[in-house]
Amino acid sequence: MQKTPVIVLGGTGYVAGDLLRLIAAHPQLELKGVLSDSQPGELVAKSFVHLAPIYPELKFADLETITKLASSLPQAAILSAAPHGVAAKLIDDLLTAAQAKGAAPRVIDISADYRYTTPGAYEAVYKHAHGAPGRIPQFTCAVPEHLDRLTTRHVAHPGCFATAVLLASVPLLKLQLTDPRLFAAGVTGSTGSGRTPGPGTHHPQRHSDMYAYNPLSHRHTPEITALAQAASGTQAEFNFVPHSGPFARGIHVTVQGHAQRPIKTPELLDALREFYRGKPFIRVANEMPHVKDVAGSNYAFISGAANGSTIAVMCVIDNLVKGAAGGAMQWLNRLFGFDETTGLTAPATGWT
Repeated sequence: MQKTPVIVLGGTGYVAGDLLRLIAAHPQLELKGVLSDSQPGELVAKSFVHLAPIYPELKFADLETITKLASSLPQAAILSAAPHGVAAKLIDDLLTAAQAKGAAPRVIDISADYRYTTPGAYEAVYKHAHGAPGRIPQFTCAVPEHLDRLTTRHVAHPGCFATAVLLASVPLLKLQLTDPRLFAAGVTGSTGSGRTPGPGTHHPQRHSDMYAYNPLSHRHTPEITALAQAASGTQAEFNFVPHSGPFARGIHVTVQGHAQRPIKTPELLDALREFYRGKPFIRVANEMPHVKDVAGSNYAFISGAANGSTIAVMCVIDNLVKGAAGGAMQWLNRLFGFDETTGLTAPATGWT
């Protein structure tokens, strides 16, 4: 069987590293090029030493090389891990060049640039003009488990916090289990801050510590609100408080709401199991989910509790995998007609 060619953009970041790892394990994909404007010509293994056994000779390519490559492949997948504010124009330029040569790549973007349905909604959050507003209608943004049918050629994957909060909250809203006013608290690992060192990722500051940041004003909140409405049909209010945790990989979120009718824990868990029935990457269990049980995998573990008047749902994911690279690979599988689980079924490493 002929393999589908893949191009990765934004090649030196943590998410790109996980994309490269997942592509290597996918039996129907063939990596053709990795873009890095900052390190063209450098070995990929220099940035990702753990990938040296898989890509010992692979080098980062410059934009000109990647543009020619995208234009020469009739059907290719472009996985973009380029930064917010950069991805939109980069993708637009690549698609324009490819289409001029008769090529028709399909894009899965992991940045925020195509998550909103209008330029104004994007600009209100990110405080700069959208790089390619004409492309926005060509993208759909959703958690894979919340959308059965795609109607666009390209996909934008939600943010990592958004993914976890949506997995926990959309069942509550769609099943009308809670009032549409939800309170979410989330804890993320240091890899969520990206590869460039900063106060939030410096080990002596982050180790053995946990603290809130941007409470009730995090930039993922408008994204969560919009995607929750699209998935559930309910306009909800999200009060979100993110935290930085002392671990590298993973996100733990707790979503709470006032029950619309008296409900206890067994009924809540049954409702969650039924909602995610047939979704291979979602596990609903009686026991509380642990970050270590999903770290390094594309799985989401969910549990919950209800005392009659209040419902709490807990969800854990790996921020780099299910919240970024793995979720993008799910979309790639669907866009190209592969089984959704292909290349993604490896369990968490445990004891990370």
